[in-house]
Amino acid sequence: MNRFSLTALTTVAVALSSCDNSDEIGASIITDDISIVNEDDFTIAGKSIRNEQVQSRTTMQLIGSIDATEYGSLYSDFVTQFMPASSIETEGVIVDGITLRMAIPKSTGYVGDTIVPMGLEVYELTDNLKYPIYSSFGDEVANYYNPSKPIASKVYNFNTAGLSDSIKALAYFEIPVDLPKSLAQRLFDIYVEDKNNYLIPEQFAKKFHGLYVKSNYGDGRVVKIGATMMSLKYHIDGKTDEGKDTTYNYVGDYYGVSPEIITNNNITYRMSKDLEDRYTSGENLLVAPIGLDMEIKFPINDIRSTYLEGAGRVAVINSLSFSLPVEEISNDYGITPPPYILMVRSDKKNEFFAKNQITDNLTSFLGTYNSTDKCYNFPDMRAYLTESVKNDKPATEEEYTFTITPVTVNTETESSSSYYYYYSTPSTTISSIVPYVETPVMVKILLDDAKISLSYSKQTVKI
Repeated sequence: MNRFSLTALTTVAVALSSCDNSDEIGASIITDDISIVNEDDFTIAGKSIRNEQVQSRTTMQLIGSIDATEYGSLYSDFVTQFMPASSIETEGVIVDGITLRMAIPKSTGYVGDTIVPMGLEVYELTDNLKYPIYSSFGDEVANYYNPSKPIASKVYNFNTAGLSDSIKALAYFEIPVDLPKSLAQRLFDIYVEDKNNYLIPEQFAKKFHGLYVKSNYGDGRVVKIGATMMSLKYHIDGKTDEGKDTTYNYVGDYYGVSPEIITNNNITYRMSKDLEDRYTSGENLLVAPIGLDMEIKFPINDIRSTYLEGAGRVAVINSLSFSLPVEEISNDYGITPPPYILMVRSDKKNEFFAKNQITDNLTSFLGTYNSTDKCYNFPDMRAYLTESVKNDKPATEEEYTFTITPVTVNTETESSSSYYYYYSTPSTTISSIVPYVETPVMVKILLDDAKISLSYSKQTVKI
């Protein structure tokens, strides 16, 4: 390969990367022709596959049940440990009680009816939770609590009618549940006896195994709990500035659900007959939190052959993208397509989640849902093709067999400031991609209409 020509081509290709097509760019310094070629005549094969359980790698928790004709019946409750604060106030403290508080985003935190009353019960766990833990843990949860000894119960709805304007203005709806004062005192005493009990989460979990929150009444709503904590209520007797006796009341949010501890949604799902019939007839469907994934055979070898046959002696791959159109499934519960899907090599799916990996655009890719175009887009698959070409041999079946599964994407936002200018520019990065364990989602994938677009620039040497 002519090294000088390749360098010249790369420069031209970058300059023309925003162009759609060009047959005659003009003479290079060695009077070569540069052209951009676009190819999209590729087909992709795939099918829906069962996804019976997912590993819970999220601090979000689901509780409730729905039975939707188009979707099916889903029930969820949860078990969780708690991360204690590293230190709490003890001097003169008199413990008054403790409240379990569960915050639900108002805009995205539910599926179903907001008004129907539903009930829950709270139990203390009798043993340490195992790890790893999966959505099917509901089959084993009976071994971790005493069903005859609930420590609290609550009837709630998702409606703010009759509440104060300040509460209505909040971005979240809270379910508060008062727990026994004896539990509050025991948690306080655990810290007093040895402060290391709070410094080491595993040690705290041995002293207090956690809670099981069970949905026990009502149907028609599943809520997504974005934050869960226990607030210790206490008071300290003292004196005012005038020397009079007084009592100072406090609330300490000392116990929370965080990524460092074990928490799990115990999910039971029975697919509706309508959805089951569509699946068995061969329709390509995604259903979550559990239900259906998709397995596809990505035509990387056809793309590779097309590129090699048309590229000639000198060429540069500009882009490879994949768009996946969908059809939303009509229903009465507001169940929508998942906002993100992960396309990951099937033989690496378990490893991806177990090791908290981020997409590398070689073995895993992130697709974002465009609700306007009704399409998932994978815009950057160039490295996958480049690697295949570099290997100088066709991809194996393991290298082109992918699983598509709904996921939740967590992000972090940072601001960077300039020395010369007084402003900050926020940047958002993906911090984790985890299995989708949120409110029900479903969508039909129109695989026959999928579009794979290859663009490359090639140099034709004039003799």
